[in-house]
Amino acid sequence: MSFKKAQASQLQKKVFELYRMGEQETPLYFEEYCRLSKEIFDLSEDLFSYRGSTSEEEALLCVALLMGYTITVYNYGDKEEKKQEILRRALELWENLPDGLLKCQLLTYCYGEVFEAELAREAWRIIRSWQGRELSEEEKWIRETLERMESHPYPAAYIEN
Repeated sequence: MSFKKAQASQLQKKVFELYRMGEQETPLYFEEYCRLSKEIFDLSEDLFSYRGSTSEEEALLCVALLMGYTITVYNYGDKEEKKQEILRRALELWENLPDGLLKCQLLTYCYGEVFEAELAREAWRIIRSWQGRELSEEEKWIRETLERMESHPYPAAYIEN
């Protein structure tokens, strides 16, 4: 099936919404968290079978899917296999993408799954190229996300213990 950019963008927006829950001074309600998490999971499931017709579309789709599957607590029993398939797709195309935010996002979210140092190094190389100018919200977000991932490499820590 062909790529659906609007749905991938909607998935990313919902992921950001879930990440930001509780940041304001408003209470965080469990029911709201569960509802949004389920929406994210359902959107991820709906988009999983789609493919981009260009490297950029495929990268955008992989980023959205990795974000969606990673943040949600829901699983029909095959989420890890689906994430592995998305990683396979993403890792086949990242070297052919032009340097920029999309490539950095792809590298960062792949790094968050496999904690392969080369992916983080390449993402940091792109982030360093942004120095000397004001960063967009998306660029700030991905820089902070990579910092958090490197500070708390849960799967690596889990394996070591």
